[in-house]
Amino acid sequence: MQPLKFVVNVIPMPTNPLSERPPVIEQLRAEARGLQYRPAKRNRPEASRPSPHDCRRMFTIENGNRWLELARREPEAKMLLGELWHQGELCMLFADTNIGKSVLAVQIGESIARGQGIAPFACQAPPARVLYIDFELSKSQFGLRYSNGDADHQFSENFFRAQYNFIPDPPSNINENDLLIAAIEYKVKQAKATVLIIDNITCLRGGTENSTVALALMKSLKALKTEHNLSILVLAHTPKRRNATQPLSADDLHGSKLLINFADSAFAIGKSTLDTDLCYLKQVKQRNTRQRYGADNVCLCRIQKPGAFLHFAFEGHSPERLHLLTRSNSERRQLVHKIAALAAAGHSQRDIAHQLGIGLATVNRLLYRSPSDAVVPMANEQNESADHPITNDLMNSDLMTNDPMTNDQNRCTGEEGSPDTPMTNDIMINEPKQTTPHVKV
Repeated sequence: MQPLKFVVNVIPMPTNPLSERPPVIEQLRAEARGLQYRPAKRNRPEASRPSPHDCRRMFTIENGNRWLELARREPEAKMLLGELWHQGELCMLFADTNIGKSVLAVQIGESIARGQGIAPFACQAPPARVLYIDFELSKSQFGLRYSNGDADHQFSENFFRAQYNFIPDPPSNINENDLLIAAIEYKVKQAKATVLIIDNITCLRGGTENSTVALALMKSLKALKTEHNLSILVLAHTPKRRNATQPLSADDLHGSKLLINFADSAFAIGKSTLDTDLCYLKQVKQRNTRQRYGADNVCLCRIQKPGAFLHFAFEGHSPERLHLLTRSNSERRQLVHKIAALAAAGHSQRDIAHQLGIGLATVNRLLYRSPSDAVVPMANEQNESADHPITNDLMNSDLMTNDPMTNDQNRCTGEEGSPDTPMTNDIMINEPKQTTPHVKV
C-alpha cells in the first residue's frame, strides 16, 4: 500500500500588512495578548497630476467690462438685518458666553421668516424659509424662552428649528464632522430653506484654533451656501479672557483667523459697563456696504420679555468707548506691580497676559514702566480722566437714546455716514506690539 499524500495549496498572503486581517480581528488578537491595539495608518494613494479638464473647471475668466455686465444681471443682495447681514452672505455673530447670542439669532430668524425688520434694522427681503440648527438648547429650554405660563409665542410657519440628536454609535467609516455637514445639507433641502442659522460653530468641528480645521469648515459652509443659494449666519464665541478695556474687533472671534477671513460679514455683541443689563451690537466686517455701526455708532440693546417672546429691544446708539472698562490710577499701579512680580518670577510676557487677562501689547508697554508713570492714559482714555466716573451729563451728550435710528445712511455720525465715503473692509486692529529686548515672549 502506498502512503497517502497530502497536497497543501499555499495561497500567498498580500504583501500589504494592512490587508492581512480585518481591523476587528487584529483588535481581538491584541486584547487576547494584553496589548494595546493601535490600528496602522493606511498609506495615502499617490497623487496624480490634474487633468486639463480638472483645470478648466477651476476658474472662469472674462475681461473687466464683461464682469461688470454680468454683475448687473445679478439680483441685488437685499438686507436681512440692516447693514449687518445681506442675502447670499456667510455672516458671523460672536459674543461672550451667556450674553444672548441665541436669543438674538432666534429673533433674527423669526423676523426674516415674517419679512419684517427689527427696528432699527431693515429687512428688505420677502418672507423666507429659515432653518435654525440648534446645538445649544433642549426642547424644554426653548419652550421656557418662548412661552409665558399657558401662553405660547406663535412663530411664523416659515421658521423651522432643528434640534441636534446625539448619536452614540456613528458610522465608523464616516468622519463625524462630514456627517454633520451632510445632515445639515439634507435638512436644508427637506425644509426648502433659503436662510440657515447655525448655533454654534464649536459644535461643527472641534479645534477651530487650528488653521487646517478652520479652513475645512469654512470651505464646507461656503460650498453649502453656493450650491443651495443660502444666506448663512453662524454663531461663535469670544476668548474666555478677553480684555474688557479694549474695543471689540475681528481678533476677538475665538479660533483661527481664517474664520473671519472667509466670512463675508461679521458683527458682535458687547457687554456695557454702564449697566449690567445693557449690551451693544458692533459691525466688525462688511463687503456689501460701508461700515455704519462701527466704534463711534454702536447699537444699544437689552434683553426683554414683556410677553411670551424673549428678545432684544434696541434703545439707540452711542460711541463704544463709553461702555468699555476703565482703570483708575490705583488699579493701574496695582497692574504694573503684578506684571513686574510675575516677570521677576520668570514668567514670559505671553504667560503674564494670559494670567491677568490683558493684551500682550499692554504687558509689553507696562513691564518696564515705573508705578508713577503707569497713570498715563491709554489709547482709549486720552479724552477721559481715569479717576472720574462717567456722569449723566456725558451720557446725555453721547448716548442718543431718544433719537430713533433709521436705515438712512446719510444720518450716521462721523465719516462713516458720509455718502462719499468709499466702501471699505475697515476692521479695527489692536495697537502694534512693541518689542522689549531683554524679556522673553
